[in-house]
Amino acid sequence: MDKQKFGTAPVFFTAISTILGAIMFLRFGFAVGMVGLAGTIGIILIGHAVTIPTAMAIAEIATNQKVEGGGEYYIISRSFGLVIGSTIGMALFMSQAISVAFYIMAFTEAFKPLLDWVRETYVLLPWAETLLGYPQTIGIPALLLLTLLILTKGADLGVKVLYTVVATLAFALVAFFAGTTDYAREHSVEFFNSYTADAEVTAEILDELTDEVRLGAGIDTAYYPGSNVVAKAAPPPLPTKSGSPALPAISFFTVFAIIFPAFTGMTAGVGLSGDLRDPGRSIPRGTLAATIGGMIVYCFMAWKLASSAAPADLADTSNLIMADIAWQGWWLIPLGLAAATISSALGSILVAPRTLQAIAADNIFPARGINQFLARGKGKANEPYNASLITVVLAAFFILLGALDSVAEIISMFFMVTYGSLCLISFLNHFAADPSYRPTFRSKWYVSLFGAVACFGLMFFMNSTYAAAAVVLIGLLYVYIAYSNPDKRSLALIFQGVIFQISRRIQIFLQKADKEEKQTWRPSAIAVSSATFTRLGAFDFLRWISQKYSFGTYLHYINGYLSHDTSEDAARTKERIIRMAEATESRIYVDTIVSPSYTSAIAQIIQFPGIAGTENNLLLLEYSKQTGEGLENIIDNFKLIKSVDFNIGILGLSERGFGLKRTIHVWVTRAHYESANLMILLAYIMTGHPDWKNAEIRLFAVFEESKLVEEEQRMYDLIETGQLPISRNNIDVLCRQDDTDSRSVIARKSGEADLVILGFRDEAIKRMKGDLFAGYEEIGNVLFVNATEEVKIR
Repeated sequence: MDKQKFGTAPVFFTAISTILGAIMFLRFGFAVGMVGLAGTIGIILIGHAVTIPTAMAIAEIATNQKVEGGGEYYIISRSFGLVIGSTIGMALFMSQAISVAFYIMAFTEAFKPLLDWVRETYVLLPWAETLLGYPQTIGIPALLLLTLLILTKGADLGVKVLYTVVATLAFALVAFFAGTTDYAREHSVEFFNSYTADAEVTAEILDELTDEVRLGAGIDTAYYPGSNVVAKAAPPPLPTKSGSPALPAISFFTVFAIIFPAFTGMTAGVGLSGDLRDPGRSIPRGTLAATIGGMIVYCFMAWKLASSAAPADLADTSNLIMADIAWQGWWLIPLGLAAATISSALGSILVAPRTLQAIAADNIFPARGINQFLARGKGKANEPYNASLITVVLAAFFILLGALDSVAEIISMFFMVTYGSLCLISFLNHFAADPSYRPTFRSKWYVSLFGAVACFGLMFFMNSTYAAAAVVLIGLLYVYIAYSNPDKRSLALIFQGVIFQISRRIQIFLQKADKEEKQTWRPSAIAVSSATFTRLGAFDFLRWISQKYSFGTYLHYINGYLSHDTSEDAARTKERIIRMAEATESRIYVDTIVSPSYTSAIAQIIQFPGIAGTENNLLLLEYSKQTGEGLENIIDNFKLIKSVDFNIGILGLSERGFGLKRTIHVWVTRAHYESANLMILLAYIMTGHPDWKNAEIRLFAVFEESKLVEEEQRMYDLIETGQLPISRNNIDVLCRQDDTDSRSVIARKSGEADLVILGFRDEAIKRMKGDLFAGYEEIGNVLFVNATEEVKIR
């Protein structure tokens, strides 16, 4: 039987033992000493302004979906998609793996009193003295022993040890709060608060403080951490209780970055999601309880530290200040530190490999062998044996590097990315209003939004260099993973629901605003063809005019009655057209329509609502110039189309296609003058597409001799005022001869044009029918344009 049957307690204890861990023992006193009681409370509140929204977001997401192995990675990847989920998942794994190193390094601090005693009691050989001076002497063996236990005993051992660790940690905390110091007896809390706020008592406490800051050589202004005192001609640096030298200046947000990992442990229990009976119940309860409980403990700890030791002694990182304050602290606090750090390391070494294993199980890595190696588990519980080995190697590397505070800042960056992503998921799900998103626990959208903004903003306040490096690393990971996994959906999944809501609201807004007078005209075109895969002209033309200035809807017409078979055929056809649109990077909406006749299809199409939120104003139809296929249907249904006053474009397609896409010829005559502006505007819009960016528009205007000079000057005036997007040199004004066939003139002038645009009137198609479109065999593709009313060019 599967052993995944833990309840809420392991989630809570894993989280609380990580929260009340290494930072609490080794650096929390440092924070109180550097920024004072009020500043430390501020750090706690700001930190939990990030972690509480994240905890609520995790609780919300976990109660909406089944959370399987991988913890936070599983939540992010199933919400954002595998590409983005694995990108953030890799950052999460890095933070968890580095956390193992951080906690092991902190664990070695618990042995400092023992090592000092050994040095003082025994005479050691030089090599032994040197060896004991390196924290790695204890850290590396501790890491290997911990790894051995996890690999051989699995998560069961981790949870069993966890209860013992938490009990030891609780006993150490009780001893700390029960302890007292001479400083506490001599200085009441009220006095401590008063000297941090009142400069008049400066002289009385200068002997308690050390000169923490010298802003530079020759500058005599100093700031004393723990107070608001700014003094001129600062006194010489005073020794702390332990005799250590004065510490360098550190900003509030630098202290925050060092302390923040103390609050990040609240997600540690989420990593056990694959080993829980009911993750949707255990994760919210355990995570929220640990987060709020940890915040309360830290507030009381700040008060206890501030009232029990001088700021200079608190800020001294070489002194384990909690041991000086606690009852029997000389052995209980190192024991508590060892318990807290080993439990935190235990929690991290439990969840980090599981995160990596889950990423590999989704086949994210480019090589199949790598995925199989990392995803391979051991035993019935599928313990991540191989992923644990990778985690240990990475942790050992950072242990060898040392630098506890720098490691803490690096961890903070990666955790901020993860927490910001979780809050963003919650916010986007609220905004998207997806009916399938029904968590039993609900956060508030503004809480999640605040958490996301706070996470990404605080990264740069904490350490802009590390933050920028983290952003660059995440970006490179995303590009690499997206390139290596082209079949995985990525950014679209994040904003799919959000885009739907924005689109819905914009369409409603535009429909209401449509009552106002339109100052300019832009195409909202709808094209229909039954020959999508044999004649691409209509599809191409629509994607060209929809690239920049307009919106296009392309419909493939399937003749037949709607049934199960035709519906499936339509779905398959739609997928083919979508792939065509993706391959050509088209910005058009595609669909299919099944109808028993062309007439019924046209009747439906001309009543379609505009997808862009505005009414469709241009209908594009096509036919083959060579065979005439499709032309008869257009002519027979022209009256129906004009019943709703559509602008119409009829595309006559030749075997030449659109040629080199270098020349567009527009022919304007007095007979269809009302369509001239629409023809010119369509030509100009086409040149907005990269395929036609080098195209030249030439305008041929044909008028009677009596109107020739007047119309020519009118054209030039339009160019000068900017209302005609054509060069003056590209306008040819021709005199119309009564005995000359205009088609022969067009063939002579535009025989090599890649597209010819002509106008036509309603009366002409009614009178001439198919003959109206005949006689253009010698030229390429022709677009016949009929405008319902004059379109203004502004």
